[in-house]
Amino acid sequence: MIGIYNFIIEVANFFVPIFGVFNKKLKQGVEGRKKTFSLLEQNITSKDTVFWFHCASLGEYEQGLPVFQRIKNTNPEAKIVLSFFSPSGYEIRQQNPITPLVVYLPLDTKKNARLFLKITRPKLVVFVKYELWPNYLKALKKESTKAILISALFRKNHYFFNRFGTVWHSLLFSFDHIFTQNEASKILLNSIGYRDVTVSKDTRFDRVSNQLKQNNSLAFIETFLNGKQALVAGSTWPEDDQIILPYIKQMGSDLKFIIAPHSIDPHYIGKLKQQLGEDAVLFSHYDEDSLSKKRIFIVDTIGVLTKLYSYASVAYVGGGMGTGGLHNTLEAAVFGVPIIIGKNYNKFPEAKAMIQMGGMTSVSNKQDFKSSVDALMSNPKYREECGAKNTSYIKANKGATDKIMKQLELLFDD
Repeated sequence: MIGIYNFIIEVANFFVPIFGVFNKKLKQGVEGRKKTFSLLEQNITSKDTVFWFHCASLGEYEQGLPVFQRIKNTNPEAKIVLSFFSPSGYEIRQQNPITPLVVYLPLDTKKNARLFLKITRPKLVVFVKYELWPNYLKALKKESTKAILISALFRKNHYFFNRFGTVWHSLLFSFDHIFTQNEASKILLNSIGYRDVTVSKDTRFDRVSNQLKQNNSLAFIETFLNGKQALVAGSTWPEDDQIILPYIKQMGSDLKFIIAPHSIDPHYIGKLKQQLGEDAVLFSHYDEDSLSKKRIFIVDTIGVLTKLYSYASVAYVGGGMGTGGLHNTLEAAVFGVPIIIGKNYNKFPEAKAMIQMGGMTSVSNKQDFKSSVDALMSNPKYREECGAKNTSYIKANKGATDKIMKQLELLFDD
């Protein structure tokens, strides 16, 4: 199995640069990976104590950030390498509060894994959630490098636990400790004989809770709202638009709408603006003098969504109407906002929990969406109760970072 995997990786290593000519994201990754080893060699010396934090993409970075910050604060002398696999993480977080040394992770070939560890010689490695590359894990095990996996979430049908998964689940033993989001994941790990596991819950609860300590005000949004209530639709996809836009078009001026699409591709943004007409204004083209007269604000920029949710009377979190995956609902929940999502949420335990508690509603079509929004907006007491349930859920699940840091102290005392 590993032999087949390595063959596929080598084939990908050859063909990805060719396909990159026709795909912007692939090209970004190809060009970025060419620079990785030289950047590491230029910035790391044999005297450095190196910690390596790796995330697949932006979502995993946000998930790992509370832990990254705590480790950095307790080890100020360490040099930190932050790596990403996806351009959506690397391109957005080259500037970050953790480290200036941000790189693309080279493809998971044996040669790349050996060279990466030879240059960095990390004292500690932190992987987030699903980032489990076989050749890197085998190299870490061979070097006896301290490595942990945080916010892990496993399911019975995960390839590590099926009847053909023996070769794969042995790779999990490369980690000195695994921190899971739930008890079910711990039970699965125990079933293959892995015992160094702690149910720490999800570090994202700590991440979003920290948002409440920030200044979340946005002057342009306050001008736009002009005292009115708003529905904030965050990380929306075209499938989400199909149920949201009909409602927006038929509504009067009492409720305002803020849309922060997942993609800010100019072509898509232009089409969205055209569909919504003169009532809509783009962040990139707004006029402050006339902003308050607009009914719809399309946020065609990145980095402000978490603050936008603080202005919501109701939030719609996108991704659930399609197959791309539901986006982070905790970012809205932390502000005590009732949440509406699409129909595809079975892989997201936090969505299941908030639906069960009554702070979140799942909809399947535009009629469901209309009914849910109308129910919340017509009944302030009901809306407030739903939002309060989400606040309670966040508070009850904080503390993953503390558990991880406590276990790390024990790990380095061994």
